[in-house]
Amino acid sequence: MIPEAVLAAAQCHRYPLLFATVSGAHLYGFPSPDSDWDLRGVHILPAQQVIGLTAPEETIQVEENGDIELDLVTHDIRKFFKLLLRPNGYVLEQLLSPIIVLTTPEHEEVKALAPAILTRHHAHHYLGFADSQWRLFSKEEQPRVKPLLYTFRVLLTGIHLMRTGVIEANLAVLNETYHLPFVPDLLARKLQGAEQQTLDLDEVSLFEQEFQNLRDRLVTEASETSLPEASTAESALNDILIRVRLGTTVSR
Repeated sequence: MIPEAVLAAAQCHRYPLLFATVSGAHLYGFPSPDSDWDLRGVHILPAQQVIGLTAPEETIQVEENGDIELDLVTHDIRKFFKLLLRPNGYVLEQLLSPIIVLTTPEHEEVKALAPAILTRHHAHHYLGFADSQWRLFSKEEQPRVKPLLYTFRVLLTGIHLMRTGVIEANLAVLNETYHLPFVPDLLARKLQGAEQQTLDLDEVSLFEQEFQNLRDRLVTEASETSLPEASTAESALNDILIRVRLGTTVSR
């Protein structure tokens, strides 16, 4: 169930939204009881703000600490579309998140373009993200379960994307295919424990070879994938952008 505060944050945004979805631990399948809610979306600035001299509000971030902790981040539609074309797996996961807080027909149009957005170069995003999470994990004096889970989630998402052309961000769902024996225990610790759940120091070395094996597999899958070299979605995204922008009014 999506909390009322999360729904209200999307409904009360000061600009119209193309969509708002849940990302972070809730999307990845391992929210702790005290995890915050990561709400991500796309807002639509009025044409007057985009063409004027005043710098447009391309990114808006709001943090709330009430009964639940909420982190809301939205990008203007033009910035978001440019991120989609980079290629950037993080924004694709937001676009395709099954945990939808607010949607529009245009959101569905953009989702339908996902096959034309995906390229073999999305592997670079997942390799880079996995490397940064592993560095974070390996440098901690008291290693936490969270960055370790993020590392393996990112690697499996990248591997699965290269193999199938499908974005799947939920680690539990991914592990139904890839059967990493240590994942269920890590998931249970995070789901039943605290957001900053830690590991015993003698456990850390057990995961280093698993990380390297999966990283190597992602490199191999990227070299063998049938995904194309370049996106073919720019023209269609441009048409949607113009139509949506001209159809909006000054902020509500």
